[in-house]
Amino acid sequence: MKPISIEKELSSNVYPGRGIILGKSADGKNAVIAYFIMGRSENSRNRVFVEDGDGIRTQAFDESKLSDPSLIIYAPVRVLGNKTIVTNGDQTDTIYELMNQQQTFEQSLRTREFEPDAPNYTPRISGIVKCSDNSMNYALSILKSADGNPDCCQRFTFTYSNPLSGVGHFIHTYMTDGNPLPSFEGEPKLIELGNEDIDAFADKLWNSLNEDNKVSLFVRYIDIETGKATSKIINKNK
Repeated sequence: MKPISIEKELSSNVYPGRGIILGKSADGKNAVIAYFIMGRSENSRNRVFVEDGDGIRTQAFDESKLSDPSLIIYAPVRVLGNKTIVTNGDQTDTIYELMNQQQTFEQSLRTREFEPDAPNYTPRISGIVKCSDNSMNYALSILKSADGNPDCCQRFTFTYSNPLSGVGHFIHTYMTDGNPLPSFEGEPKLIELGNEDIDAFADKLWNSLNEDNKVSLFVRYIDIETGKATSKIINKNK
């Protein structure tokens, strides 16, 4: 499989929804993490990312316009030791708490399913990156309905041990815009990663997202040798 350009992938899709990118920089020095959110409704667009300890959380930009916080206010990123967890919902906390009790990433997610937002039944997408002993590995997961039928929850986990430099994997909630929104299908997409600094990479992602629908972006580089993390947040609402 040939890796694709993340710029072309994002710019060709007006509404991928929420997305996670995990991978390793081309020079092999950094674990690369990115998470973005988009929105069509006023409630979804009324958000920003803010720092929260070693991670981030979503927050209403204008509290007076917040109509329903249940599926839009959560901690997308948390850190558990040498593991960084990133998800599109409050399953971040589930993974953190159950892995802290010695369960695995996959076991933790067996306790959850897709979001209860009929008729979309938005998939829960999750990722985890572990950096230790001058190496890294990562995994991605998606919990989704059976082609819009909520009677069945389909669970897929994709693991990448000793990942190759210069590539990453991209998973997102929706194939494209629609009504109802069609859930992501297939394996995470193989994408190219270069050696850009974090600012250049974040700008590339942000500028590729649909101008009307993009809301917030988080990018983190983790030095695989030292474990030192550098992060950047871009919010449309300022």
